[in-house]
This record gives sequence, C-alpha cells and structure tokens, in this order.
Amino acid sequence: MVHIGALPGTPTNNLSIKDLTIQALREASIYENEGLDAIIIENMHDRPYLNKKAGPEIVAALSRICCEIKKEIKIPIGIQILAGANKEALAVAHACDLDFIRAEGFVFSHIADEGMMNSDAGELLRYRKKIGAENIKIFTDIKKKHSSHLITEDISLVETAKAAEFFLSDGLIVSGTSTGVATRIEDVRAVKENSTLPVIVGSGVNTDNIVILWNYTDAFIVGSSLKYDGKWENGVDRKRVKNFVNCIKKLNQ
Repeated sequence: MVHIGALPGTPTNNLSIKDLTIQALREASIYENEGLDAIIIENMHDRPYLNKKAGPEIVAALSRICCEIKKEIKIPIGIQILAGANKEALAVAHACDLDFIRAEGFVFSHIADEGMMNSDAGELLRYRKKIGAENIKIFTDIKKKHSSHLITEDISLVETAKAAEFFLSDGLIVSGTSTGVATRIEDVRAVKENSTLPVIVGSGVNTDNIVILWNYTDAFIVGSSLKYDGKWENGVDRKRVKNFVNCIKKLNQ
C-alpha cells in the first residue's frame, strides 16, 4: 500500500501535489527495490470520504501522481479511490496505464462508514468496456471491512464470493473488520475452496500470520505492518519491508 498524503481539497491537506508525489515515489521505490511484486495507491488520508464518488480535484491530483509513479516504477501498479469511487479509479488507471483497481461495493449492499453502498458491478463493467479499459483487472472486496453487513447476514461470505465471480470479478479480496485487523483464516479458506478466482487477503497481513495464510491465498495486500510502528498513517519502514520480504523468500523455498 502506498497511502498518498491528504490531497488538495480534503480536510487535512497540507502538502502540494508536487510534494505528495515525491513522498509517494519514495515509498513506492522502497517497495520495488526490496522486491515486492506490486503496489496499490490509495487516498486513505483523504478522510472523511465521500460515498461512491470523488471530486474532479481528487481525480486530477491522483492522475498526475500516478502518471509520475508509473514513469519510475516498473512493477505492476493499482489504485483504489475511497470510498467506493470505482469508476473514478478505473478512469485514473486507464489514463495512467495502471494494471488493476481495488473496488468496494461490487455486489450486494452494505452500510459503510460513509453510509449505504449498493452494488455497481453492472455499471462498472459497462464503463470499463465503454472506455476501452478491459486490460485493467478489477479486484473486488466481499463483505468488506469498515462496514455493517446486517442487511445481508442471510448471505454467507461464500455465497457473496460466488455472486462476485458470477458478476465477472477478476479476483476476490477477503479482509478483517478494519484496516490492520487480521483476516480470519477460516474466511480465506472457505472462499478459496469455493471459487476459481484468485483470492487476496486484504488486511492485517504480517510476518506471523502470513505463514498460516500462505497455502490458501494467491496474493496479499500489505500496508500497516510495513509502516513505522505498524501504523497505516506512518511512512514506510524499510527495515519492516526487508523482514517481510525475507519471510516470503523462506516460504517460497
């Protein structure tokens, strides 16, 4: 995870786009140089988020930042725009020649921090077709973190995964209850055993639990555990990244 600093127009912004780009490039370079396979850019510092949309100032700023990162970083790059601004993320990815997006609210409905979110799979995939961005993968959260799923409690995680696969998701993201909270191995195993899609762990990955998750997962989205003091809002700690990569190397032996 490359958590871009608060963008212009958001409540806690205090840096220019140029300075935000320099900061993001520094963190992306650490990940690439230490051997991680991909990065995903996210505007998590833009809190509080809008529901299912992002203003033109956010799309413009992220497009500029992503294009600069794309020039320097050669590993695959993805983007997520909070909260649930999936079409905006796809547009930025297409404009900047990125490889994938992370989408929330793809199937069914849930109540997020920002309010009610409804499925956008049909609209999103039609939009991808319309703008000629079918090369960009859409990895989708199911029963996502930071949300209440009371209105779909009669629909299991596995059935949600099956619905996302039926609606042409490119990969399923399973997470814990919030950022940095470990994903339950039971959830990951259940989805892996009942889907043909890649399964991605979306929160709480560290050098301890990756050993347990390794055999049930195709990819890991790692953020908090690679930051100073293990807090998502801090900068990337190269030492933590090195330790994490060394753990991966041992698992690959």
